Amino acid sequence: MITRPRDFLTQWTAVTPVIAVVLLVLTWGRDLPGAVVAVLTVVLAASVLAAVHHAEVVGEPFGSLVLAVAVTVIEVALIVTLMADGGDKSASLARDTVFAAVMITCNGVVGLSLLVASLRHGTAVFNPEGTGAALATVATLATLSLVLPTFTTSAPGPEFSPVQLTFAALSSLVLYGLFIATLTVRHRDYFLPITRQGEVITVEDHAHAPSARTALTSLTLLALALVGVVGLAKGVSPTIEEGVAAAGLHHAVVGVIIALLVLLPETIAAVRSARRDRVQTSLNLALGSAMASIGLTIPAVALASVWLSGPLVLGLSSVHMVLLALTVVVASLTVVPGRATPLQGGVHLVLFAAYLELAVNP
Repeated sequence: MITRPRDFLTQWTAVTPVIAVVLLVLTWGRDLPGAVVAVLTVVLAASVLAAVHHAEVVGEPFGSLVLAVAVTVIEVALIVTLMADGGDKSASLARDTVFAAVMITCNGVVGLSLLVASLRHGTAVFNPEGTGAALATVATLATLSLVLPTFTTSAPGPEFSPVQLTFAALSSLVLYGLFIATLTVRHRDYFLPITRQGEVITVEDHAHAPSARTALTSLTLLALALVGVVGLAKGVSPTIEEGVAAAGLHHAVVGVIIALLVLLPETIAAVRSARRDRVQTSLNLALGSAMASIGLTIPAVALASVWLSGPLVLGLSSVHMVLLALTVVVASLTVVPGRATPLQGGVHLVLFAAYLELAVNP
């Protein structure tokens, strides 16, 4: 464990976030040659690993919460910025981004974590009380914000009226606030890893609690790393768009790739936790990210819609509603027993593959 601040600051996990932010400032809004894009991609990957490291230093369940919230806050800022510049063509940007985050986390991250843990340890064990509560919150938020607009009649198209949008935004904030209170205060033990005998693991046997100074330093560097990850992902997006267009793929694939890059820190952290048989931490990361994406994005775009012109399309298509409904049903059946085999992980990964296939071939 690093004890001296000087030693800590000389580590690559401390230097990389600073480099990422500097490169972001130097390259923001510019046309970049291929060599620069390659350098940014390398720094982006290193920033992802640095973010995972600093989230683990903070500890559970706060590390998962901070990682999910920090990524989402930065992502929301990008969404609002792109909506302000995009006009009518960005009307569905918030919907597409949120739905991509839900499918990536609830199927991709959950499935990969369950598969890794069950293959390595026989079965994946977790606390169904905390995981079930998180899943119920995600399902409610997704339905209220992404499904109902397709069926409401107060506004034309899959949109909310101002009153309906206000209700959805307030509901999202209330539910997310209740979840955070449950996670960190009243029922924190529901979200801590458990042993195979069902006992809560309150203290990790391989690490000591960080000092206040170390934790604060890691929080700061985590924020810088995530700014670098999301900002550099935005910087390389024109190259990704050109590659997608050259391959003849649907433009929606660009959003999926960006979402995958943005959620890469949570994915790596979740898989690492699953390998250590800490599946509850993996599920906290996955469902917490989905919840933060909805709970923070919808209020943000609702507020931004006051001064932004153009429509705000939130309602999902029929195909995506079927995928969302199937995801909720399958996830519920996965959570109830409190343990999973490779089969459950495979089912979630197949659902994720179906989402990707439909993004390529809608």
